[in-house]
Amino acid sequence: MGIGQDRKQIGIGQALRANFLGHAPTWYKTTILAFLVLNPILMFTVGKYVTGWVLIVEFIFTLAMALKCYPLPAGGLLAIEAVVIGLTHPHSIYHEVELNLPVILLLMFMVAGIYFMKEGLVYLFTKILTKVRSKVALAFLFSILGAVLSAFLDALTVTAVIIAVAYGFYNIFHKFASSHVHENYDVSLDHIIHDKYHEDLDQFRGFLRNLMMHGAVGTALGGATTLVGEPQNLLIGSIMKWDFVDFFLNSAPVSIPVLIAGLLTAITLEATKFWGYGYQLPDSVRKVMEDDAKAKDAAMDTRGRLRLIAMAVCGVLLIFSLALHLAEVGIIGLMIIILLTAFNGVIEEGRIGHAFEEAMPFTALLIVFFSIVAVIHDQHLFTPIIQWVLHLEGQDQLVAFFAANGILSAISDNVFVATVYMTEAQKAFEAGGIALDHYNKMAVSINMGTNIPSVATPNGQAAFLFLLTSALAPLIRLSYMEMVKLALPYTVVMSITGVLATMYLL
Repeated sequence: MGIGQDRKQIGIGQALRANFLGHAPTWYKTTILAFLVLNPILMFTVGKYVTGWVLIVEFIFTLAMALKCYPLPAGGLLAIEAVVIGLTHPHSIYHEVELNLPVILLLMFMVAGIYFMKEGLVYLFTKILTKVRSKVALAFLFSILGAVLSAFLDALTVTAVIIAVAYGFYNIFHKFASSHVHENYDVSLDHIIHDKYHEDLDQFRGFLRNLMMHGAVGTALGGATTLVGEPQNLLIGSIMKWDFVDFFLNSAPVSIPVLIAGLLTAITLEATKFWGYGYQLPDSVRKVMEDDAKAKDAAMDTRGRLRLIAMAVCGVLLIFSLALHLAEVGIIGLMIIILLTAFNGVIEEGRIGHAFEEAMPFTALLIVFFSIVAVIHDQHLFTPIIQWVLHLEGQDQLVAFFAANGILSAISDNVFVATVYMTEAQKAFEAGGIALDHYNKMAVSINMGTNIPSVATPNGQAAFLFLLTSALAPLIRLSYMEMVKLALPYTVVMSITGVLATMYLL
């Protein structure tokens, strides 16, 4: 009986170890457990302030390991612990969610709306990809499209589009290169790839990584220029009482030089094949794309053409609705879902449900992220930096605003950082401590600081974090550190340009 009991105990222990964070590496599980044990100890020895900063570092670690384990379970445990040990409160988390409800609605509905447009988007971009043979031209095209679209739409929406396109491209070639495709075909499996296509697949992954980064950085470049480009822009514009034209003109002395520098960086990186860029589209992949496009054109019947027409019409409607800000982005996304499902005959719950699979895990992760932001707010972690900046004067203060907002946005939420700094700036202005002209310049510095240096890390931009945690990222081997590496040339060039423009042009 004793032996049987021992076996049962061993079985339970093994089951617990296997169940905790599933197939994540043992070292990762051990690290997360160490974090969970460490935080209460720090809480009662060195206090809430230090523990809060440690928690931020721990959460960033879970993001960095996104390819090993999706950040929601491990990051969520840290967020729950933060509430339990008193670093934040459920009401604070709910308040952060309230402030960011437009972003949450966007993820829930707009990303699903893009899913129903995927066929049309892949069809359109396949034509572009097979016609434009220069990688430099493609890099510039993705950057400028990302910038222009994000200036009038939303960076997350634009990122969802390029993710859908890249995923479609990858799926087409992966399925072609598979030595056996059957009912259990899985796009994430490499062992089914025919030996002669392994090198081409690796090259294609690098090609897609490059284009995704050019497009993602493009969304930050364009998003910084206009009132509707980023959520924090709307916040800053409403406090300053700027309309669309006012916002553009006030920001232009900094935003336009940064935009030009960013586009030139894209061209330079591809022309020089520097820093992980320069991957070319393999001939075998191009041929597969061309053949697939021809096959689909030949097989397309009247219903197929009507589907594409419906997607095109909804695409135009989407652009106009977002550009004119007729409603919150998420509500517009819900409209697109309704129109495309109704007019393309998608009426089964199961088929509609698939559209939400991509965005809902990230939506849950974003709530966890807001929990960490609530810790930052409740423990006043940024207060010393804010006070230091406010005690500076003149151009030094403007540069400090740009730099401080950039650094803090790279590790936190740029909407939160912009809110904190604009609130303090507004208080100083209303108290009569600063002139109107300098107040306007402070707003521009805050805007550009939250938008530009924050491209340094995936957690600095919601669009970057969405890309990192998307189904595409593991397929093309786009890890947290790979994103940091590929973003570094952009971060350096754009940040230096922003600082110089703030010093001499603003």
